[in-house]
Amino acid sequence: MSMQFELTSDTLEGLKEAIAGKDAAFLKERLQELYAQDIALIINQLNISEAAYIYELLDEETAPNVLLELDDDKREDLLSTFSTKQIAEQIDNMDSDDAADVIAELPEDIQEEVLSHIEDINQASDIAELINFEEGTAGSLMAKELVSVYSFETVSQCIEEIRKKADNVDVMYAVYVLDNSDRLIGMLSLKKLIISHPLARIEEIYEPDIQFVKTTTTSEEVAEYMQKYDLVVLPVVDQFGRLVGRITIDDVVDVIRETADENIQRMSGISHDVDTNDRLWRLSRARIPWLLVGMCGGIVGSRIIGTYEQQIKIHPEMAYFIPLIGAMGGNVGVQSSAIIVQGLANNTLLSDNISPKLLKELGVGLINGIICSGLIWSYAFLIEDWKLAATVSMALLTVILCASFLGTFVPLTLNRFKINPALATGPFVTTLNDIIGISIYFLMGRMLYSVF
Repeated sequence: MSMQFELTSDTLEGLKEAIAGKDAAFLKERLQELYAQDIALIINQLNISEAAYIYELLDEETAPNVLLELDDDKREDLLSTFSTKQIAEQIDNMDSDDAADVIAELPEDIQEEVLSHIEDINQASDIAELINFEEGTAGSLMAKELVSVYSFETVSQCIEEIRKKADNVDVMYAVYVLDNSDRLIGMLSLKKLIISHPLARIEEIYEPDIQFVKTTTTSEEVAEYMQKYDLVVLPVVDQFGRLVGRITIDDVVDVIRETADENIQRMSGISHDVDTNDRLWRLSRARIPWLLVGMCGGIVGSRIIGTYEQQIKIHPEMAYFIPLIGAMGGNVGVQSSAIIVQGLANNTLLSDNISPKLLKELGVGLINGIICSGLIWSYAFLIEDWKLAATVSMALLTVILCASFLGTFVPLTLNRFKINPALATGPFVTTLNDIIGISIYFLMGRMLYSVF
């Protein structure tokens, strides 16, 4: 295996030429040097016929891992070229949670056929059970492969159970301890197991203090729980406390990444989960809603400017700073909301008491507003006169304070009502602050110019 792989246009072109020439020997030799993630990266850049040819050259151990690493659309296209029996053969070497993820993407009628082709009835039953769990819950994340023993068993019996499960459990962190009703009552570390006497009973050496989640726990809560307590594995129980599976850190990392990607897209005004490989219409459909919102906000802003047409005719110099007022309000609002959204996402910020956060952001806004308004006062005074300088500086200070308030208040309020606070950033805050900022600017100008 290579230590590091970088897919370049030359490398990709060379592989395509080898595929076109059916140079299987060269391709197999090249693929053996790569990890499953690297092979998936290559396949994602190929058309379906090229991808299918490459995939057929992979050994039975590597192929399932590559399938899991593919982009969703590419995996769907590749699986469409397989028979249901071939799909069953591919998932036969997968963990139950990974197999369930793959099968869940297939149509229901195809799912049943695939499950019927799986020779191991227990595995098929486990996969079918996992598919039925609601997406975004601990039940949908967990794997069925684990090692458990009863409290009345001995250390030697426990070791024998580990030997039996060794082929199915790739990585083992601990042995789970059950009572007579299969309820989870604790765990046994591998270290404790090794140093204990073979005839010692499990109930004498196991650790009863164990952390677990229920199948109905949300995936976000699972991620927060494992992150908070630095866990690498977390057992899952049903409503009766019976052990039904385990969640490993690799599954949680995927949840964290997906949540972060989703929040970034929401903050950017993208309403659906998309990536660069999605089709044109899906990409367009995800972006257009907030673009329309921004356009409507622009229309409102233009109407506000129109109401001050006479003022602009008398004082045309005011038009110079309209872009500045709008941009500064939007930027400050996005900064404030981004900090709040980050705190909510990391579970380091509670939304029960928003007053301290509002006051703190207003304080930050006041400091930044004084600095920025002082600088713009100097600039405007040099190029025009003190009236314009006073109007722009006072308006800018007010706009920054309002933007800081909205950037903090809106995401906290949305979070309290169980709405994704990431929606408060990006186009939403920017558009809102543009409208408010322009209104404040011209209102301030009208007041000052009428007085002086």
